[in-house]
Amino acid sequence: MRSPSIGPVEESSSAHFQPSRWSTPPNGFRPVEGLRMCPVFDHQPVMLEEVVALFAPVPPGVVVDATVGGGGHAAAILGAHPHLSVVAVDQDPLAVAAAREALAPFAGRAQVVRARFDTLSDVVASHAAGSPLSGVLFDLGVSSPQFDEAARGFSYRHDAPLDMRMDPSRPVTAAELVNTIDEDDLVRLLSEHGEGRFGRRVARAIVAARPLRTTGELAEIVRSAIPAPARRTGGHPARRTFQALRVAVNDELEVLARALPAAIGMLAPGGRCVAIAYHSGEDRLVKAAFTEAVTGGCVCPPGLPCTCGATPLGRLVFRGARRPSPAEVARNHRAESARLRAFERLDQIGGTRP
Repeated sequence: MRSPSIGPVEESSSAHFQPSRWSTPPNGFRPVEGLRMCPVFDHQPVMLEEVVALFAPVPPGVVVDATVGGGGHAAAILGAHPHLSVVAVDQDPLAVAAAREALAPFAGRAQVVRARFDTLSDVVASHAAGSPLSGVLFDLGVSSPQFDEAARGFSYRHDAPLDMRMDPSRPVTAAELVNTIDEDDLVRLLSEHGEGRFGRRVARAIVAARPLRTTGELAEIVRSAIPAPARRTGGHPARRTFQALRVAVNDELEVLARALPAAIGMLAPGGRCVAIAYHSGEDRLVKAAFTEAVTGGCVCPPGLPCTCGATPLGRLVFRGARRPSPAEVARNHRAESARLRAFERLDQIGGTRP
């Protein structure tokens, strides 16, 4: 396979915040300090300055924030780049309400839509028709407010009903999942999405303890199923099991696998797709989608000219994945696992930006 095209690689400093790039936004809004947030959805956006800088070179048009959360990234992009408007998308009704409040100073340049991001094509057709798609941002995983609100059932640190739905209207909760699927399917789910070595032990313990109704019950069952020496390292012993169930309840990887190619395919020349992943399953999908786009799916042997007719769609903006700075991790420990990747769409004819 042809190596992914990097093109002119941006230096590390090129994705750092440059104060001179910020315009003066309305109502005294400052993108980094004092973000307008809904009090019940106070989410600290991860790698904010890097994300904002990555959208600086894109052509005028629309950026879709496919996981808007509290609106922090979207508001900062709008505050920094007057040549861009934003269509903000989220499936969580509380996030939609928070984003509307956060983006209120940008009336006329921001739309907020409740939708799941695998409907990206429909969202763009309905809300960005006639404007170039200059960028798409995926800030994946669960937001801090979803973790911190006990009733949502995402966290093993609070005893609450086992729910874990990002969209409360979805039919299947985590309780239904852990109480109905057979042991082998549960082992497979845990192994694929988080719990590796002790997947069988955890699944067997869950099946034996059914019915499970609360996060506290599940966390205790998982803790008891894992050997004491293994519980002493790697954080809370239920962390991987909760992650696996959350990913399954919300079809997170399936949705992402559909959304990434759609986003890349709709980008205007010079547009960028930026993704922040928080666990290896997400990051593998992002890396694979970007590699497919920069190679055009080439199957020729490495180092040889392409003869299979593959057409690259763009380039990687930088090699590999970037990580949050130590200072950011110190401020926000939930940023620690973040991996940021970026792809730029090129003009297919000639393979260069227009």
